[in-house]
Amino acid sequence: MPAAPATVLASIPSPPRSVWYVGPVPVRAYALCIIAGIVAAIWIGERRWVARGGRRGTVSDVAVWAVVFGLIGGRLYHVITDNELYFRQGRDPVRALYIWEGGLGIWGAIALGGVGAWIGCRRRGIKLPPYADAVAPGIAVAQGIGRLGNWFNQELFGRPTDLPWGVEIDPGRPSTVPGVRTYHPTFLYEMIWCFALAGVLVVVDRRFKLGRGRVFALYVMGYTAGRFWIEMLRIDTANLIFDVRLNVWTSVVVFLGALVYFLLHRGPRETEVEPRAAAPDAAPPPAGADPGGAGSTVAATSDSAQPGDEAQRGDDGAGSGASSDRERAAGADGGGTGDGRAEEDPRARGARTEDGADPDRARGGARRAAPSARD
Repeated sequence: MPAAPATVLASIPSPPRSVWYVGPVPVRAYALCIIAGIVAAIWIGERRWVARGGRRGTVSDVAVWAVVFGLIGGRLYHVITDNELYFRQGRDPVRALYIWEGGLGIWGAIALGGVGAWIGCRRRGIKLPPYADAVAPGIAVAQGIGRLGNWFNQELFGRPTDLPWGVEIDPGRPSTVPGVRTYHPTFLYEMIWCFALAGVLVVVDRRFKLGRGRVFALYVMGYTAGRFWIEMLRIDTANLIFDVRLNVWTSVVVFLGALVYFLLHRGPRETEVEPRAAAPDAAPPPAGADPGGAGSTVAATSDSAQPGDEAQRGDDGAGSGASSDRERAAGADGGGTGDGRAEEDPRARGARTEDGADPDRARGGARRAAPSARD
């Protein structure tokens, strides 16, 4: 029986639709991909931040600022560099606000998103470079997920191709070539590149313990290196400088800037990325307690003791403040020491002290006499 012919993947079909409706509310695939990417970036960044010694919740708090600023910056960059899509003859300028239709420039998103992250970091009392290092792999993953939205929108594809992984684009779409059905799926190339870059960043960071913003600089270098050759495959409308697409030049400039930063900011990884919460205030001392220390406690004890307790205080060795009590106790037990020697006359001891003897030695002698009295 002859073997069945192998099935060959001739092309990658595009999704038949990019928007669904829940009642009157449209749910767009592009928006869902952006949201999924943001969630993934925050989740990955949060785990990495905690592993570096930060507190949970910091990444998401700062991300609120970074995401809002990033979306605004990405849209502004797209509208400025592709202004002919919105402000030329016959175009509708209001559509520049239709962010759900696609069109976010990564350069503007990173630049203005960085400003938002800086604001968020200042509000949390942390430095931006350690934060950027923690979230860099997550940003790469977010970009990869976001590129799926271009697939649903059938946009940002490359030159025509007959390769088996060519993507099918409906005829009549912007930038299509008459009579051509399949094109390079440049958005798929970038998605794979971003996922691979995220993995490389994690491995290199673990191996070399990078810090001081160098992981983020490595991410920028890795992304721009991939964007350089992917951009050369695209055929959508773009501004040209010396017949080269603007984003190619931008990739080169940004790559060099990240390389300079990576080489200049050397040093070990930060040991503390976020200040810890202040320790709670110590509990107040009990009512009536003297904050002066142990000596004050002894004094308070001697003040509250009964007259018959002097000998017991001598047994406890409560401090220098009780030495005179021990001397009186020793005298009361027989006027002498346990080895039969006569107790020294206090007046003689005082005279000897006045003659230049060390008063501490005198007190020490009195302390040594106390145990004999207790025996």
